[in-house]
Amino acid sequence: MPYPRVNLRYGIPFYVNSPLHGNAGPQPSGPEGSPEITETCSAGAGSLVLEFTVLSRLTGDPRFEQAAKRAFWAVWSRRSNIGLIGAGVDAEEGHWIGGFSGIGAGIDSFFEYALKTHILLSGHELPNQTIPNHDSHERWLDPNQLYSPLTDKDNSPDSFLEAWHHAHAAIKRHLYSDLHHPHYVNAHISTGSPQTFWIDSLGAYYSGLLTLAGELDEAIETHLLYTALWTRYSALPERWSVRDGHVEGGLGWWPGRPEFIESTYHLYRATRDPWYLYSGEMTLKDITRRCWTKCGWSGLQDVRTGEKSDRMESFFLGETAKYLYLLFDADHPLNKLDAPYVFTTEGHPLIIPRKTTPRHPKKRPSEKSLQPYFDESFTNTCPVPPLLPPLSGSATAARKDLYNAATLIRLHQAPNFHSVTDHEFQSGLSETDDQSPLVISNHTHFPWTLPQSMLPIDGICVASKQRHTSLIEFPSNTQQSVGSAFNVIFGNGNLVRMGSEGIAVNSLSGLKIGMVLEEPPTASERGWRVYSIGNFLLGRDEKVFVSRDVLADISDPLFHRVRDAVLVDILVQLEMPEIVPTHNSTATDTPKTKSKPIVEMQDSDFGPTNLFNSLLQHLTSALREPMATFGPEPAPKIEYKYLSIPAITPVGVGVAPLPDVMEAPNPNLQPNIESLSWKKVYFADQACQGKLPDIAPKQHQIIVMRRGGCSFSDKLANIPSFAPHRNGLQLVIMVSDNEESSHEGEEDVWGFNLIRPLLDEEQRTPGGIRRHRPIPMLMVGDGETTYELLQSAKSIGMRRRYHVESQGLTINNLVVL
Repeated sequence: MPYPRVNLRYGIPFYVNSPLHGNAGPQPSGPEGSPEITETCSAGAGSLVLEFTVLSRLTGDPRFEQAAKRAFWAVWSRRSNIGLIGAGVDAEEGHWIGGFSGIGAGIDSFFEYALKTHILLSGHELPNQTIPNHDSHERWLDPNQLYSPLTDKDNSPDSFLEAWHHAHAAIKRHLYSDLHHPHYVNAHISTGSPQTFWIDSLGAYYSGLLTLAGELDEAIETHLLYTALWTRYSALPERWSVRDGHVEGGLGWWPGRPEFIESTYHLYRATRDPWYLYSGEMTLKDITRRCWTKCGWSGLQDVRTGEKSDRMESFFLGETAKYLYLLFDADHPLNKLDAPYVFTTEGHPLIIPRKTTPRHPKKRPSEKSLQPYFDESFTNTCPVPPLLPPLSGSATAARKDLYNAATLIRLHQAPNFHSVTDHEFQSGLSETDDQSPLVISNHTHFPWTLPQSMLPIDGICVASKQRHTSLIEFPSNTQQSVGSAFNVIFGNGNLVRMGSEGIAVNSLSGLKIGMVLEEPPTASERGWRVYSIGNFLLGRDEKVFVSRDVLADISDPLFHRVRDAVLVDILVQLEMPEIVPTHNSTATDTPKTKSKPIVEMQDSDFGPTNLFNSLLQHLTSALREPMATFGPEPAPKIEYKYLSIPAITPVGVGVAPLPDVMEAPNPNLQPNIESLSWKKVYFADQACQGKLPDIAPKQHQIIVMRRGGCSFSDKLANIPSFAPHRNGLQLVIMVSDNEESSHEGEEDVWGFNLIRPLLDEEQRTPGGIRRHRPIPMLMVGDGETTYELLQSAKSIGMRRRYHVESQGLTINNLVVL
């Protein structure tokens, strides 16, 4: 990644940690012990690809393109597990500085260059890395010689499109808020939890970027918000609080930024809706009225008071005025150019000219493995723009959510500056101009230059989207501060953050839980989502982990525990290899076990649960840390390992209720478990070759069968009749291969790749007689791996699953352990 700045006299080597430090002549003199700042931003590091690539293609020097692409991928590779990138990053260490993510300052142009690099490079060949560089200059510094060369995938324009797709999906998932009117918040980079509720003027570029990416409807609705904000202040404040409805933190300046005009230009080119011409007219008149001076165009120090700043930024003419000019000049060559050109973040149009000489390109073997990128789950084509109404002529003005943006900006509470003759506007024009008074009947119409004729006579405004929330406050109970083993482990704190997975709840005493009602397509099913717990705000994908012991004594219609009738957990006890003890040994002397779990499904299916259990196990082991003793060592106890396998219940007329046995304890809370419920297991393979031996149900508590060969009902029918007994058959476990449980069209049950088996007949004995006591059955996955695991089990138990409901709806992100 590039350094944030360089010394123009001495260059890069003035950074002490630079690999070139001290190798380039005299060094700058400065105070001892004052390290240079190495913090850069994602936008600065990732916004070099367009300019540097064009420079390399025009000069034939590949160093610039390779260095810029490396910087881009260096930022993207550091994205969080939920796909977000931060604003500040250390150029030397590569770690994020600050935990916020958004679409505005410090991040904006990174997303812009991801998409625009794909547009600019599409149709061009990949850089030829096999051509030697013949340059005798001692400072050649080829990035592909200093580091491993970039692969064809890294150089491919499709990779930049893929990066944009995933970046946009993460933004839409974690930063996009449709409350009242769509806008974007700032969230924690790792958890996605909302951190601040302001928008900045730099974020106005995003609507134009969405337009280029084909996300037209999202672009239109988010651009409405900035148009209403400009209407209120006749400019865009640097930051504006969506929650409080005023300028955030006194940051009310507008230095002439181009982002809003840029998006207006792109939206007009995509829709040809005259609404955007009137939006551009509004900005042009407001800028002329407020920013014109005798020696140039000033910025605004405060958009509320109109105070001018005593400076003119270079981007005003380079971008702001340029986009306004292109907006109104339909015949400009750039508006008719049918070529993959893009504007840089500084508003400079770039295009890579194609070679006119005939070429005979040779096929390179490395390109054969590079497949064209296409993902049907993302937008891959530009949609048809909305049809313009025949009378009013503006589809945007006819949108039913038009005034939702106005009410979110509080236009109805702001004074109408354009209701009378604007003398300030008149004074900014020549004396010969004949201006009639500007009379606007309704100041919530925006832009304020929009004529009444463009508003539909029978227009309908939909109600703004509001959140249905519920707040539950549990009574404080000081006597229950350490009421269970779960509480003892966590100590006095009620909440523990589990990294980026969520929050673990130690005790509900005195706790406030805020929930929001979500419906498809936002959620998989209609239900509640905990968005705040205590003083913590949760991200969209964060979970709340609660021990079932904490919920055992709670009986409240607004918050009660419900047993899951579909999924259970099979707990398997495995005997660990015997370890010869050493006198006065400690826990650190114990050899490490293999990190790879025996059952692979645990990592994918129980990621959050395993993380939670790992933390509990770690804290438990810390409390049980052995100490040096001076007496004889006690006899070593046999250690066991426990693995949890998800199992699913069947459906149909042949279903039997699960056995009423004591639930297996949590091994992380009760590590010294002598034995689980069942010890005797019979393995019957597919059980399709006729009646099983009589000893199978009489002397074994579990029968394990492989799926396939015959129906589930036929398998159960091959089990002989037996008298119910505590040592007799209690449960049948059906083991399914992964490939058999993932046929096309079958439903994936909560990510476990298990479908509920169908018992379409009443259970019968081998003689065809209806079984009076049907046999309970469960099905597990992972095929041969699980079958071998059950064969090596010392004992087997069953743990029920629970979820919490409130007002008859499930709390989807609350996990009961």
